[in-house]
Amino acid sequence: MKDLIKAIRFAANMNQEQFASALGTTPLSINRWENGKTLPNRMAQTQLYNFCKEHAIDVAQLIIDTKAYGDADNKLVLYHGSKKGIVGDIAPISRDECDFGSGFYMGTNTLQPLTLVCNEDKPKFYTVELDLTGLKMLTVEIGMDWAMLIAYYRKEMESAKGTPIYEKYAHMADGYDVIIGYIANDRMYTELSRFFNRTLTDVALINCLSALDLGKQYVAITEKACKQIKILKEEPLSQLELSLLKDMSAERRKEGITLAEEIEVKYRREGKFFDEILKGE
Repeated sequence: MKDLIKAIRFAANMNQEQFASALGTTPLSINRWENGKTLPNRMAQTQLYNFCKEHAIDVAQLIIDTKAYGDADNKLVLYHGSKKGIVGDIAPISRDECDFGSGFYMGTNTLQPLTLVCNEDKPKFYTVELDLTGLKMLTVEIGMDWAMLIAYYRKEMESAKGTPIYEKYAHMADGYDVIIGYIANDRMYTELSRFFNRTLTDVALINCLSALDLGKQYVAITEKACKQIKILKEEPLSQLELSLLKDMSAERRKEGITLAEEIEVKYRREGKFFDEILKGE
């Protein structure tokens, strides 16, 4: 929080006295906030939120930047958003119907984990370190394997159960500890359904899914991988941060829908439909 407040002041090109005057508080309060000695109360956070809106400051991006860490040798710094906080040991216990099934999900940048939990009441944001030593990793690049694997775990391939293509993705992650794959945008589930209902081609699907680059996610799918995850920092998200992230998330969702619709029109006559792909197996 202290880094965010300082970043807002710098973005407004104000010293502490000017910033305090604009917010209707004292320079001492600003100094204490920026040094982490106290936190602004809910009213002060609302004033900060309004200040950012009035001055057109992209604070959501500042939040993302101020929470970033650097990697160490053979160890990756990743980010995780939790609705209520991690209790007990880290384990691969997310819902089965997540992008890559049940696991512990971590993002390569702060954006996706932050926006994932911004609508919760008391979410927590984690910076974690994953030790890659001895782990077997499956890397899935953007393409049909990526889309189909997500579709399998999201239960969108049930109509193809028993076919070779279904079995391929049902067993693709067997023997691996970590799945590494790109995060799809909010539109992906609609597009996957349309693909399996034969109203969208594979070319249009891939272009839609990869339109917004949210970075990669690392999913620890075994106990072994989870034991090699270390929590570096746990942070509750403030009212100010949640409000700004909600705004950003809503805006990105609108952008994603508009972009997907444009791509659907552009590629609607290219590629194959799902039933055509099945026939070619």
